[in-house]
Amino acid sequence: MSTIPNPMPPTVVVYTQSGWSRFWSWIGWLGFFTVGMILLGQWAMLADYFDTTGGIEEKYVSGPKLSEDKLAVITVSGVILEGEGFVKHQIEKVKADKNVKAIVVRIDSPGGTVSGSDYIYHHLKQLREEKDVPLVVSMGGVAASGGYYVAMAVGDQPDSIFAEPTTTTGSIGVMIPHYDISGLLARLDIKDDSLATHERKLMLSMTRPMSPEDRKIVEGHIQDMFDRFKTVVKQGRPHFANNPADLDKLATGEIFTAPRAVEHKLVDKIGFLEDAIDRALELASLSKDKTRVVRYKRPLALFSPWSMASENRLAASRSDLAALLDLAAPRAWYLMAGWPAVLSTHRAD
Repeated sequence: MSTIPNPMPPTVVVYTQSGWSRFWSWIGWLGFFTVGMILLGQWAMLADYFDTTGGIEEKYVSGPKLSEDKLAVITVSGVILEGEGFVKHQIEKVKADKNVKAIVVRIDSPGGTVSGSDYIYHHLKQLREEKDVPLVVSMGGVAASGGYYVAMAVGDQPDSIFAEPTTTTGSIGVMIPHYDISGLLARLDIKDDSLATHERKLMLSMTRPMSPEDRKIVEGHIQDMFDRFKTVVKQGRPHFANNPADLDKLATGEIFTAPRAVEHKLVDKIGFLEDAIDRALELASLSKDKTRVVRYKRPLALFSPWSMASENRLAASRSDLAALLDLAAPRAWYLMAGWPAVLSTHRAD
């Protein structure tokens, strides 16, 4: 009878790393994470380079949360200064989103600079035409002067401008602020000795009276801006294109309540944001039960609450300074009269 030899006992081999092996292993992992962070940084820089939206975020408002079809609410709020900013970023966000099938522009603005108002109007109109989707306006507390100008981006689409019952609108006109403090300087025995290539270079200076010739030039400049305002209104309000005399009676800088604005055909209907949304859905042939309503918010800073508060105070002070400098500059405004609004840190752009 054969016997089976006993198996060899298992052998346990223990590997130990030397100090140098551990060191180089640590260096390898450190290099891996370093390269990873560099690649992430490069990717973030590349994404930021091609980002035209300023990093704004989409926020759900109502409707089915998983619906592909969207209605986008673009917000124009505060004094319009340059136009290139938050409003433009919202426009770029909507332009790039193929699921947006209708747009509502929510306006709560007393207007602003001529160029800034026209810039936003132009890009909203371009957005409507390029995407070929309905655009409806919802007016908040105030949509006057440049704010009303922006509303004309609806084009000749019927029943497309809604004003809330307490909305203030109108104020169709242009102004260039000018202050003559030459009398005060004379009493203080101060003389303006500014040098310029031509005397008209200083025609809007606060330190000297405006001559009749200079005043005529400035009035002509204002008239050109005013004519453009009325042309834009005629494009957005077909009634005035057919009845220009009616527009001339209203384009005095006068402000109107919502009921009177409807009466004068400056707006179509009295209604809230929800009514404007319903109208946009109707024009786009979209079902309310199958369309997601979204709007946009500015990106949050990645700082502590204390840092954010400090940053906000700094931004506010810079905004106030910018507004003061804007007031001193000889520029034309589509703005409802009232300088405290200009000094607000709440800007549309």
